[in-house]
Amino acid sequence: MSDRTGIFAGDDPFAIARAWLAEAEKTEPNDPNAIALATVDADGMPNARMVLLKEIEDDAFVFYTNYGSAKARELDGSGKAAFVMHWKSLRRQVRVRGLVTREDGPKADEYFASRSLKSRLGAWASHQSQPLASRAALMAEVAKVTARFGTNPPRPPFWGGYRLTPLEIEFWADGAFRLHDRFVWRRADPGSTWDVRRLNP
Repeated sequence: MSDRTGIFAGDDPFAIARAWLAEAEKTEPNDPNAIALATVDADGMPNARMVLLKEIEDDAFVFYTNYGSAKARELDGSGKAAFVMHWKSLRRQVRVRGLVTREDGPKADEYFASRSLKSRLGAWASHQSQPLASRAALMAEVAKVTARFGTNPPRPPFWGGYRLTPLEIEFWADGAFRLHDRFVWRRADPGSTWDVRRLNP
């Protein structure tokens, strides 16, 4: 692929994604690791929301959420998801589609422990995606869990991570006259070799 040079060069799509994210961290004003995560419910109705990508592993992308949330139910139900990470400052995006599994072990414990105390207490207090009577009711729940756990709340059993192992990754960069550069990496399953192709803009 002599055509794939510059910001697209390399034989490891995860390394390319990490390099693009590192570059975006220098220019993007807020949350360069924000992704628009897409899922489908049991009826096939699509859903999308912004979440924060917390790690790009050697073969997967990891984020965290409440397992009682709508997104978690949809992720568990289908075992598949997609996301797009878009940086206005760089005029680039990364699109990912693949298979999803829970990250519910020591790595999730470690990440939860690294969060601020208020975020950890908030995770205990929020019944994510469920109806809420008022802001005051939520703050009362925060006070209740603060009294219960103090300064060292453990990771809730209903909170943890998801690992998206991609079958497709597309790297897109803005081009002059809307002649954008697009390269898609595809594989039949997680153990297969990547097939890399340039796409029309």
